[in-house]
Amino acid sequence: MVYEHEIPSGSKLYFGESAKVKREIEFVSAELLDNLGFEEIVTPLFSYHQREYFDSSKSLLRLNDADNHEVTLRADSTVDVVRIVTKRLGRSTESKKWFYIQPIVTFPTKEKYQIGAEILGGTFEEVAKSTTMLLKEMDATPVMQISNIAIPHLLNEKYGVSLDVLKSMHIEQIMGTDLPWIEKLVRINTMEDLIDLSAFPEDIKVELEKIKSVTQNVNYEKMVISPLYYAQMRYYDSLLFRMFEGNSLLSMGGIYTIDGVEAAGFALYTDECIAYKMNNEAK
Repeated sequence: MVYEHEIPSGSKLYFGESAKVKREIEFVSAELLDNLGFEEIVTPLFSYHQREYFDSSKSLLRLNDADNHEVTLRADSTVDVVRIVTKRLGRSTESKKWFYIQPIVTFPTKEKYQIGAEILGGTFEEVAKSTTMLLKEMDATPVMQISNIAIPHLLNEKYGVSLDVLKSMHIEQIMGTDLPWIEKLVRINTMEDLIDLSAFPEDIKVELEKIKSVTQNVNYEKMVISPLYYAQMRYYDSLLFRMFEGNSLLSMGGIYTIDGVEAAGFALYTDECIAYKMNNEAK
């Protein structure tokens, strides 16, 4: 029996102070991104193209359009922003920088609010610095974890390490592989660990050098390195960052390719940001 006051598990309800905090976060973020030269976009809640960019389509909520073509509810904003800007808006806009403030929904009834931005042809440094600016407006200075998705792909495709093992981060199984340098790779955690990369094969070394370079260019105080992290979104193919406050993931972003378009982007997870701000103000 479903009572009149119940809402589905996984859905969001904000009221009173929490609704006010949500509005403030979104307003300040919109103002800052506008000042940084981003144009705003609101994409459709329905999409034809989400499934091909998810590791598993099980999380997608499926419907059918008037012609009985399968559509899904928006479970990610990045793919549709890039496709709409490059293929639908086309020559009607010259802007390469776009931001959105909108929710995503996944199966069975999970709702998440996000503030995100995409830069066509953008760099890792641009989106990382924009993210830290937004979080600073909330008085948040979370840990930035930097990864490079090319490394787990190399380990899988060239060195025989199962992608499933990497996804689940079974450290014992990774360490058990017959690679003389794998333990040193697993133990990389700080910028100092990237000083001497002579132990690694050239292809791994090249990707670690990319991490080393961005840690210097972003110049953020609280950084950790996680070279084996694997993102579940298929379009991420290179440098990636995640920002944590305690156990809460406040933001994620990086470099990606969609339909041959190279871009950089990030998303702030609004629900986690609201909880962080309210907890911080309550102290």
